Amino acid sequence: MLKIEKVDTENKSQVRRFVNIPYRLYAACPMWVPPLFIDSNMQLNRKKHPYYEHSDADFFIAVRDGREVGRIAVLENRRFNEYHRSHQAQFYLFECEDDPEAAAVLFTQAEGWARARHLDTIVGPKGFGALDGYGLLVEGYEHRQMMTMMNYNYPYYVKLVEAAGFVKEVDFLSCHLTVDAFKMPERIESIAERARQRSNLVVQRFRTKREVIKWVPKLGKAYNEAFKNNWEYYPLTPREIDFLLENVMLLADPRLIKLITHEDEVVGFLLAFPDVSAALQRAHGRLFPFALPDLLLDMRRTKWVALNGAGILSEFQGRGGNALLYSEMVKTVRDFHFTDADLTQVADTAVQMRRDLINLGGVPYKTHRVYVKHLGDPRQQEQAK
Repeated sequence: MLKIEKVDTENKSQVRRFVNIPYRLYAACPMWVPPLFIDSNMQLNRKKHPYYEHSDADFFIAVRDGREVGRIAVLENRRFNEYHRSHQAQFYLFECEDDPEAAAVLFTQAEGWARARHLDTIVGPKGFGALDGYGLLVEGYEHRQMMTMMNYNYPYYVKLVEAAGFVKEVDFLSCHLTVDAFKMPERIESIAERARQRSNLVVQRFRTKREVIKWVPKLGKAYNEAFKNNWEYYPLTPREIDFLLENVMLLADPRLIKLITHEDEVVGFLLAFPDVSAALQRAHGRLFPFALPDLLLDMRRTKWVALNGAGILSEFQGRGGNALLYSEMVKTVRDFHFTDADLTQVADTAVQMRRDLINLGGVPYKTHRVYVKHLGDPRQQEQAK
């Protein structure tokens, strides 16, 4: 017998059941990187996660004969809907055995949740914030997940989602590059140098996390401005910016964070992270007692870097800002002796940036697909009943 159970997020036992499902499903998968339990639990914490200060979510588990076989989260991001003048729900944290009936029941539950709130569309996978990663993996299953900022799933997930009536909304492409292939054309380097000299653009580099923290308010402002036209964007609250950067700094090497400034204002940024996915696999979701030292050690010995956060204000893109950003990408990879880099999740709507990354030597190797399903006008459906 199959049934759906709603998670009481105040009940630690129920939260644990929801959180533990992927750890069992992927126990034998060498490509999956388990998230830290502290991060997974935070997503269900209505008192501490800043998302819940403006929006809502619920969590459901599919149970067959007393055993958890799947789960899903359904979100209503009100700030996103207000900004885009939309009526969108999001699904996220979808995990399921290869069980079409269980998946169908989970998505039916999500649709009912959305209709009850007069929402006309469901999009996903799409999470609580900018570091949650977007989409279902549809290409690149043979590659290990980069940390936990990108999603990994089994190939059969595509069948389960599409069988529920979802179609492509947008693809996010990730590129792999090797240090030997990552080359800056002389013309682009010349443009970057002119930007430094003529546009008064300065690259701020850091040695300590304390130095980075001083720039956090201006970085948050630049982040909101740089991505305001992006498909996934909504204006982050100050609390969300602080929360985001606190998580960034946990596994950040400050030397890999670079800001582009003009007259003491941040107009661009490059966020790079040493890939510690192998250490996270060894941690099995827990930082203590031995995982944290292992993570810190892996930050120094890893040969992979994730370039996962780059932006430049639109008014500086035509003044050499993009060229300067790409120049710093090359220096980040080369100066720190990385052998490989992941250029993480560029939307297929960002045509020029995708073209630029390929011209720099990036090879597409992973695709994550965000799906959409249109539900129609819930008010009209209610009236029809």
